[in-house]
Amino acid sequence: MLFSEDKIQETNRRGRIEVICGSMFSGKTEELIRRLKRAKFAKQRVEIFKPAIDTRYSDVDVVSHEGHSIASTPIDSSASILLFSSEIDVVGIDEAQFFDAGLVDVCNELANNGVRVIVAGLDMDFRGVPFGPMPALCAIADEVSKVHAICVKCGQLASYSHRMVKNDKQVMLGEMTEYEPLCRSCYQQAIKEDNA
Repeated sequence: MLFSEDKIQETNRRGRIEVICGSMFSGKTEELIRRLKRAKFAKQRVEIFKPAIDTRYSDVDVVSHEGHSIASTPIDSSASILLFSSEIDVVGIDEAQFFDAGLVDVCNELANNGVRVIVAGLDMDFRGVPFGPMPALCAIADEVSKVHAICVKCGQLASYSHRMVKNDKQVMLGEMTEYEPLCRSCYQQAIKEDNA
């Protein structure tokens, strides 16, 4: 029995889930864009998604703090990813913490169907609490890359996103005027000062 080259390539696809997590300003989106551009360079079929609420740099593109960008599809619900990802080799998802809990099942379904899924997002919110579907995504991932920012107070590796403005809502889009990356020690000190 003869197989076409396309058929052999389809049967050899191995799905996987890669999670890139860390604090704000740690390079998560930069790493996501780098991996997706490499996949495109390798002539793989790539589709990128971001939450429709994230309009900080662009309404449609995924844009890193460094200014690098890649075209994406803004969506309101994780279920929409399945509608747009047929015949795709690689799916990229940015700001995954803003999606609903269904994102975990969506990523599993894609990976089980042979798709490479690359997800980037904050692992903790400004309170230091696991954020949205990210903890569950880390649990089911084939690979987790925790990236770090540099603490703006002491220069150590930073894992926390300290919110510098008064606002108790978990979701608050912001940049360097609203958030700063801190190491554990400097974050604990900042929280004490915030609550004084």
